[in-house]
Amino acid sequence: MLQIFYPHMYVPSVTEIDAKELQAIGIRNLLLDLDNTIVRRDREQFPPAVEQWLLALRQSDVNLCIVSNNGSGRVHRLADQLQVPCVVRAVKPLRRAFRLGMQRLDAVVANTAVVGDQIFTDILGGNLMGLFTILVVPMPGGEFLGTRLINRQLEKIILGRVTSLVSHSDKQYHLGKPRRFK
Repeated sequence: MLQIFYPHMYVPSVTEIDAKELQAIGIRNLLLDLDNTIVRRDREQFPPAVEQWLLALRQSDVNLCIVSNNGSGRVHRLADQLQVPCVVRAVKPLRRAFRLGMQRLDAVVANTAVVGDQIFTDILGGNLMGLFTILVVPMPGGEFLGTRLINRQLEKIILGRVTSLVSHSDKQYHLGKPRRFK
């Protein structure tokens, strides 16, 4: 029952996600969460390592779309820096946002993954769509109050099981055979 909340991969940072590994499993499109996944919530610039990773993905022909629950101003400014499409006010985990992101990339379920730092928005929504899901350890820094007080506390229950299935020290990030929940 709790498996709907489990990601297919769990990585310490987005920079650990390898374009060649994604392509080897058929992933050509990434729907990226913004805050605390690819940029700190309290920043307007991407960390240099993340910016290099995003550029390397694009050079490897991996298409990117930001899907964020935030309002339009900051999301559009950051998406414009990368020259990628975005979906704002996504209301994740609802499927509509993921469908819109896929439409903007001309993507299908079979070749799309969701990357995010929250189980109850990014991972649940991606799994409900039948997408490959990648959970990242959140970047340090401020978080929305509701995320910190509610979501992160509930996530601890699921993360206990997820962390027992992967090894960050050995870079064994997959939780096993990919599952599709759709």
